[in-house]
Amino acid sequence: MTQGAGQGPEVERTATLRDFRVPAYVHETGPYVRTADPGDAPQPHPGDAVPPADEAYPDGYTPTRRDLPVITRTDTVQVHVEPAPAAPAPQPASGSGPLFVVGDVHGYLDELMTALREQGLVDASGQWCAGDARLWFLGDFTDRGPDGIGVIDLVMRLSAEAAAAGGYCKALMGNHELLLLGAKRFGDTPVNSGAGTATFQAAWLLNGGQKTDMDRLQDHHLQWMARLDAVEEVDGYLLVHSDTTAYLDYGDSIEAVNDTVRETLTRNDADECWDLFRKFTKRFSFRDEGGADAVRSLLDTYGGTRIVHGHSPIPYLLGEVGSEDGEEGSGPLVEGPHVYADGLAIAMDGGVTMAGKLLVRQLPLDN
Repeated sequence: MTQGAGQGPEVERTATLRDFRVPAYVHETGPYVRTADPGDAPQPHPGDAVPPADEAYPDGYTPTRRDLPVITRTDTVQVHVEPAPAAPAPQPASGSGPLFVVGDVHGYLDELMTALREQGLVDASGQWCAGDARLWFLGDFTDRGPDGIGVIDLVMRLSAEAAAAGGYCKALMGNHELLLLGAKRFGDTPVNSGAGTATFQAAWLLNGGQKTDMDRLQDHHLQWMARLDAVEEVDGYLLVHSDTTAYLDYGDSIEAVNDTVRETLTRNDADECWDLFRKFTKRFSFRDEGGADAVRSLLDTYGGTRIVHGHSPIPYLLGEVGSEDGEEGSGPLVEGPHVYADGLAIAMDGGVTMAGKLLVRQLPLDN
């Protein structure tokens, strides 16, 4: 989950926008200059597409408000994972093994490894051991936590290992993937935020962007993120990252939405990419009155009988607030996924950034 940041010219500040200054290290050169790996294939260019119509945002909406604490943990063990040399060719989603989903990870690699082991998906050395099982990550791999690039490297490696074993490991596009892509591509380029002038770089820093992730970000990571799907349907479950109906703005089929998102990123227009990021940050569409109808609008359009999402931490869906110091025992109590909206929605973000829990669960749920 994220909120953006407004940043206008020095002489044009307003009383309603915070002036988020970008630290000097952002403008350093050496660590940020990456060259393509020798084995990387060139990006396809699907061609121009008509951008989505401008959206009328509700009064008072702005992504500049901080709605989640950024937790800096000092007790996290970083697990080194060798990056995959190249993304494997897509595998057919025809396996018949058990289906698992993973909520928001946000750079917490050791918690992810522990959760995957508990579900029998990886062995003690972190290698895929689940045979023909099917594993879906719901997005948001980086920011806030200590090792977002390590998380991406792990998911890329598991994708290759699972495919070789007859299963698969796949991932969806989260708003933090869009944010990191934008920060890398556009930096301090001003964009029209709908609430003043903003930049991807300022929004990334505001939302827990980690310098260590940016230092280690390589071309094959960028290519992998830019190719992720936004929506998928598996075994009657509609998988998305965000609990929003904004997906409907990008197409009336799963294929159309995924194509439109990829084409938007391919065109590489800062304002278009910001609009995409901004819509993916929306939340709580399924929580309040009319939430079940909002879920049905997505299910009726894209298929499936239940929706599974990340993005909004379960403590926030329940009206709880986590501790900002992240001390042992002080976080919100999260036992598992949250089922709501007349049983049509399953929330999977356990609030690991709030000292909650990183969730990995098999579908259908036990209860």
